[in-house]
Amino acid sequence: MFFAANRAVSRAQARIYILANAKALEAVAGERKDNVPVEARDHIRNFHLLFFTLDPDEKVIGDNLVRALYLADGSARRVYENLKESGYYAGVISANISQRLVVDSIRLDLDRYPYYFRCWGQETIVRATSTVTRDLLTEGYLRDVSRSDNNAHGFLIERWTILQNTDLKVEQR
Repeated sequence: MFFAANRAVSRAQARIYILANAKALEAVAGERKDNVPVEARDHIRNFHLLFFTLDPDEKVIGDNLVRALYLADGSARRVYENLKESGYYAGVISANISQRLVVDSIRLDLDRYPYYFRCWGQETIVRATSTVTRDLLTEGYLRDVSRSDNNAHGFLIERWTILQNTDLKVEQR
């Protein structure tokens, strides 16, 4: 009897009810470890989308890269600085280039910490005269950090490297 009552109390304490528009909605409390794979993949996807999706607007590029760099360590900053120094972002702006990334898949190894990942994606780079499709492959590690407004999942990408970024096809426009 005591065991059943204790279990019922534990279940009740794991539930939260939220009142929204005169309706009671139930939210079930969970452990962070229950969502680590989903949150880790979303963190990796968000970083890559912010880092590689560009439009010919200095403010948009700057805002996206600032947000991306909150999600990674100095390895991502070095890639950014090398691209900036080589004039890549200035070229995007002056040539009115748009670049989009679609993340194809993310392999995540949660058996070892920090968590190793590989990310595959396809970039589409639209220029005035052509559209280039590129194959992207990156790898890195995820480390737990504090959650914040700038890093909602509480991960930091470390030792991030671009393994492959090659043209698949070029189509004239």
